[in-house]
Amino acid sequence: MRWSAFSLFCMLGLSAVAPQASAAGEDYGVLIISRERLEVPTSCEIGVYIQDQLSGRLFQEQSTSFNLPPGRISLRLKLLPGQAAGCAPGMLAPGSQDITLKAGDVVKYRIAANEQGMYLKQADLGY
Repeated sequence: MRWSAFSLFCMLGLSAVAPQASAAGEDYGVLIISRERLEVPTSCEIGVYIQDQLSGRLFQEQSTSFNLPPGRISLRLKLLPGQAAGCAPGMLAPGSQDITLKAGDVVKYRIAANEQGMYLKQADLGY
């Protein structure tokens, strides 16, 4: 009888802890960045800077994802030197782009280019 009561209390204790553990797992958002071959017409590697720190590198047809805390995030894209012929670093620092990420969000952006340079364009998740 003593062991069954002890087992019951342990089971009740574990069930009380389980919802808190799953809620704590959603304290971040997922940012997916992809590079479509036709969007940016260069074979150079592109660096993804989050809060001004190099966080990812993308060649053509690649994508990467980040688990980030919720809030405003500063993103910057820059061509990286040395990985492909003809790729040299630029003299000017590219402009940054801010996005706001909420806890539990899964958002996808793809790298695009215009006259001002590269930027991130929101895209469908595709599933």
